[in-house]
Amino acid sequence: MKSSMLTGNIRWMKSMNKSLILNAIRLHGPISRAEISKITHLTPPTVTNIVAELLETEIVVESDLGESTGGRKPILLEINVSVFGMVGVSAGVKRIKAVSANLDGKVRETVQLSVPPNASADQYLSILKKAVRQVVDLIQEAGVPLLGIGVGMHGLVNPDRGHFLFAPNLRLKNLPIRTALEEDFEVPVEVENEVRALAMGERWFGKGCRVKDFICVHVGTRVGAAVVLDGQLVHGPSFAAGEIGHTTVDIGGPLCSCGNFGCLETFTSVPSMVRRIQEKLEEGTKSVLQGRLSGKGEPSAGAKIVEAAEEGDTLAKDILAETGRYLGISLANLVNLLNPSTIIISGEVIRARGWMLDPLRREVKRRALSTPSGDVTIVPSELGEHAEEIGALTLVLKRLFEPRA
Repeated sequence: MKSSMLTGNIRWMKSMNKSLILNAIRLHGPISRAEISKITHLTPPTVTNIVAELLETEIVVESDLGESTGGRKPILLEINVSVFGMVGVSAGVKRIKAVSANLDGKVRETVQLSVPPNASADQYLSILKKAVRQVVDLIQEAGVPLLGIGVGMHGLVNPDRGHFLFAPNLRLKNLPIRTALEEDFEVPVEVENEVRALAMGERWFGKGCRVKDFICVHVGTRVGAAVVLDGQLVHGPSFAAGEIGHTTVDIGGPLCSCGNFGCLETFTSVPSMVRRIQEKLEEGTKSVLQGRLSGKGEPSAGAKIVEAAEEGDTLAKDILAETGRYLGISLANLVNLLNPSTIIISGEVIRARGWMLDPLRREVKRRALSTPSGDVTIVPSELGEHAEEIGALTLVLKRLFEPRA
């Protein structure tokens, strides 16, 4: 074996071992070196040497003494969550939102910028960089080194290259997101589809942390899904896995932004709910939503519909229930195809738990095969208002803590 190849293999193995040890400390800390050796199956000398390096970088710190089984008490190790700062970005059609966090994934500072209609590639990248710069400045003011930037991007994304490929709602193609940000900020940048990033957030901090196979469905300006099998995201050769919003549910349905007719998104996205409400209002249906909605699917539209339902508005409750039924039909198909243990529903309408989730669950139970439908649990996300940004932050954490094959 050539010496350069041997050196590369040793470096790769050491990096893998370091990630294994870091992840063991993250998951089980405070933890002793001996326990790390047992969990990772690495030799005690290997653990000792790598831990020494981690202590030097201050990403790991020694905490309390552990219980002794006879002899000297072991020194316990834990992650120093404040040693680095990260930036998480959700880059959508109408707005770009960036947040800061330490290694615990808890959001600290937030910046949100609007994206003008029909923004050019240069405009979009400029707004993205501006949002990131404002958050990075806040991190640097606190005197904390920047570990990396994670971006959850609307549409099709090639995470290997860090490229945004295409999105019908955005009308942009082939944006070099990673390259653009790494050139400006000189730190590693991870880029992923927004719903797949969200699924990673659920896997680390939410309802997906105790299951290996789950589906995350996001309902917002668009509708998408992310599939996690055996703990790993499913991308597909064209990075289009999970585009549930563009599956057909009605061959005679409305025209979708993708050019197809009757896509799920035309019945379940927030703009589609606004459209159906406006149609009912024009027909003379009485509702407290009269005058509250612009008809353009503004960012707060979903919340306004839920608020109306909470006030007892019949139209709002009917629209949410209809949305739940359409989602349930599509999710029943996914249950039959993939047999997930959990489906997590995310988005601004998840507050409408009973009005939307109950009809959704009933449709899944009615239409999916009895065995998989009986085994699946359908739950709302609990990551909160920063769910998408937490997902983007997780991309950075995943790079640090999870070994790469």
